[in-house]
Amino acid sequence: MPWQPGGQPTDVLNDLPTETWDQELDELLLRVGARFGRVEPRRRMRDYVQGLLGLVGRKNSWQLAEYAGHSAPHRLQHLLAGARWDADQVRDDLQAYIAERLGAPDGVLIIDDTGFVKKGD
Repeated sequence: MPWQPGGQPTDVLNDLPTETWDQELDELLLRVGARFGRVEPRRRMRDYVQGLLGLVGRKNSWQLAEYAGHSAPHRLQHLLAGARWDADQVRDDLQAYIAERLGAPDGVLIIDDTGFVKKGD
């Protein structure tokens, strides 16, 4: 949960409309899409990320493939195990994207998906 000056949490993420999330995801995927030499891995990467962010009960390759409309998980498995792309460059692109959005190039993003308010700073 983001913090305001003065130590009060803000609930910015829950206040964003769904179309804002979709636009931001599209922008991010366009940025990292350049790291994939062919259109097929780019599409599979989009399907994979959307599955990870979607309402999929178990995040294994079969469920992610089903969520994406694939008949089998082989394409997503190939993306992770055999497709040619540079994970380090994708990581760097993602890090730059997040720094731009947070407004601090040397900032730190901490994600806690438990939903519990934490004590301390």
